[in-house]
Amino acid sequence: MGVVTAVQLKKVVKWGALGLVAFYLLSRPDDAAHTVQGAVSGVMKAADSMAQFFAKLT
Repeated sequence: MGVVTAVQLKKVVKWGALGLVAFYLLSRPDDAAHTVQGAVSGVMKAADSMAQFFAKLT
């Protein structure tokens, strides 16, 4: 696979994923909101765990 083809494939995959996200947001906004809320909650829990870990090191 050449460099140009790989770049084109990356663009197609990126725009396809963006299209699927937009379709999901528009067709099922409640489910999309719950998905985002769950992802943010997971990130916050991970950050809290890391903070606790570094606090224990000192």
